[in-house]
Amino acid sequence: MNESKFTVRFEAGTLLLDGADQASAVPSAFQWDERVRRWRAPALAYRQILTELVRNQTPHEDQARNYHEFEFQPKLFTEPRPYQEASIQAWKNAGRRGVIVLPTGAGKTFVAQMAIELTKRSTLVVVPTLDLMQQWYDLILSVFNVEVGLIGGGYFEVGAITITTYSSAFRFMERLGDQFGLLICDECHHLPGSVHRYIADLSIAPFRLGLTATPERADGGEVLLEELLGPIIYRLEAQELAGDYLADYSIVRVRVQMSPEERAAYERERSVYRQFIATQNIRLSSVQGWQHFVMASARSEAGRRAMLAYRESKRIALGTEAKLGVLIELLRRHARERVLIFTAENEMVYRISEQFLIPAITHETPVKERKQWLDAFNRGDILALATSKVLNEGVNIPEASVAVILSGSGSTREHIQRLGRILRKQPEKEAVLYEVVTSETTEEHISQRRSDTRQFHTVQDSLEPKLKGWGHPDADS
Repeated sequence: MNESKFTVRFEAGTLLLDGADQASAVPSAFQWDERVRRWRAPALAYRQILTELVRNQTPHEDQARNYHEFEFQPKLFTEPRPYQEASIQAWKNAGRRGVIVLPTGAGKTFVAQMAIELTKRSTLVVVPTLDLMQQWYDLILSVFNVEVGLIGGGYFEVGAITITTYSSAFRFMERLGDQFGLLICDECHHLPGSVHRYIADLSIAPFRLGLTATPERADGGEVLLEELLGPIIYRLEAQELAGDYLADYSIVRVRVQMSPEERAAYERERSVYRQFIATQNIRLSSVQGWQHFVMASARSEAGRRAMLAYRESKRIALGTEAKLGVLIELLRRHARERVLIFTAENEMVYRISEQFLIPAITHETPVKERKQWLDAFNRGDILALATSKVLNEGVNIPEASVAVILSGSGSTREHIQRLGRILRKQPEKEAVLYEVVTSETTEEHISQRRSDTRQFHTVQDSLEPKLKGWGHPDADS
């Protein structure tokens, strides 16, 4: 008499179980789907399901797995840095699942290369941008002598190692979720987003690696990373690698004062905004405070006026003329160095570009033009670039040594990303990040709160006395 056997199959991002006639024997991840009268589980549970079947000595056939084994031999042997070796060992110890947190410039892609070589399975690498997808493609081609596929940017090619973007992976994972044994998510703080998380949910990949310099999210979504990829199993901050593996760096805060006219306009708009918050009993310190304000602002004319007041007060604080005065002096101070200038709004980027004759890169910049400016910057043909958020991650600009943040979102993640743009190790390089904030505004309070919680070394500095015409510079000790 033949013993009945379970069969596990992959279907549209889920797993189906055939041959089960007793619920007590069914692996715990499966639930009965009355629509098709079959046992169904998320693809994410593949490893757990196979582990239970083997542990319980349940006869089974695995028809879900459609990925392959490969011998990924690197073309050249490169000795890993001690922390890279320690991080991959931690990943092995965690069952080849987990998140590794390393600062920008520390060689996270080399850690991924080691994971690919170690795992020897069809691999999907997910990245946030097309630029980064191209960088990974070039890197993998230079490292391994294998077929490398691309999904995104007009390509749909699956190889032994496939590079894709988060948006493309989400679109196709229902079809491709059974074809990869190793899932690598670069800049994995993007993964817990409302739709991006399905990349991990719809994949059977038993081995998973997340890479990021900044796992924390404003919405607290980083807690989902453990379920989707595994726990944080190794973490180093920038200051722990500065000097030996990253450029030495310092962070300087420069405070500026508004003009009397700007101050009057700022206080007027803030008063309108604060009065509305008070009358609506909205507590912005709570997790849902901002969402409550947005909803309340849409219900009445007073609410709409409050939202306009909030935006106008923010625009005044972030774009005060005093900041441009500081920028003039910083560009003079670092006239022979490569300088990146960050702002929160594109309007300020174009204003700087026009006034200082500095190339601007925003989300509106065509891809070819953007590449031309970045190449010219790396060659030294131009010494400064003005940008908003598009250079926060996914670009390789190793020659940059100075960053000037005229305005930003206030998040720690954005701050770390911008610092990372200037930390690539170069001979004799000492990087410096200037954070220019407007005194006695919410911008100053946010900057101070972030400084109190982050693990950065901030140094004192003073600019030339002539800056006092625009405001007084100051720095934290």
